[in-house]
Amino acid sequence: MLLDGARRPLREARRAVPAPGPRQVLLRVAACGVCRTDLHVADGELPDPKLPLVLGHEIVGDVVGVGTGATRFAAGTRVGVPWLGWTCGACRFCRSGRENLCAEARFTGYHLDGGYAEYTLADERFCFPLPRELQAQYAAPLLCAGLIGYRSLVAAGDGAERLGLYGFGAAAHIVAQIARAQSRRVFAFTRPGDAEGQRFALELGAAWAGPSDAPPPEPLDAAIIFAPAGALVPAALRAVERGGTVVCAGIHMSDIPQFPYEILWGERVVRSVANLTRRDGEEFLALAPRLDVHTSVETYPLHRAPEALDALRAGRVRGAAVLVMEESEAE
Repeated sequence: MLLDGARRPLREARRAVPAPGPRQVLLRVAACGVCRTDLHVADGELPDPKLPLVLGHEIVGDVVGVGTGATRFAAGTRVGVPWLGWTCGACRFCRSGRENLCAEARFTGYHLDGGYAEYTLADERFCFPLPRELQAQYAAPLLCAGLIGYRSLVAAGDGAERLGLYGFGAAAHIVAQIARAQSRRVFAFTRPGDAEGQRFALELGAAWAGPSDAPPPEPLDAAIIFAPAGALVPAALRAVERGGTVVCAGIHMSDIPQFPYEILWGERVVRSVANLTRRDGEEFLALAPRLDVHTSVETYPLHRAPEALDALRAGRVRGAAVLVMEESEAE
């Protein structure tokens, strides 16, 4: 499924199976998550994507070929491919464990073709081994929604016992499970009127769920904003206690409106989370099975990718949307 330009519909296309280059693996895609970042790329909110482009950066696939120098994975190995697809390895950020800030970084489904396809290429150094017993459609959301959610939770701080989650979608429904396993109390904020989203949050153990334009029943220690709405930043600042942290977890957000200094005062912190590191992936993918994290998914065949994006845009997805490959499609 190809994107030819911003705000243009995806189109079906047939291409030759690509040949892996140095340090690359060729993957037969089993499933690919549909992420809000895909919407930001498709809608032109992220600049200068590779065009034409295959979207998708929550890829689960099986290794079917390797390029020169690729030795990590044997044929048949199941691997996951995340958003971070390549870094320079030499800049001050890469050398200090902050490769997520590398200015030369390339991202899957943005600068590099992603997983809305039957086959894809990936740099083996940025892939994660996945257990075969974890079904592909349930593993796919872990590779961005889970990873970015985990990094955001770490940024919120170990002492954040009362945690607010603004936007209860793919990332929040994973983070909520981790937070509950860590004995935190979760307060879920949804779009006003989204009673189903609030019920979903309560089913996953949230202590409270309500609309994002309402205050929580008690002050929060930290809040994570997954929704791409800048107006939620002042709302979250008003909701957190003195010394609290507001984490902006998205790669794109609408403009943050002006707000009075008094809601920042008291050593409150506003910070962003940018991308992920391979260490995040290693830590989270080891933690998730120990905490028995489960993903709730709605699946679509590859050719219905536009419908999946529309459902995500309209807020109609419970948990995460995932494209799954039918056997006939990948033959």
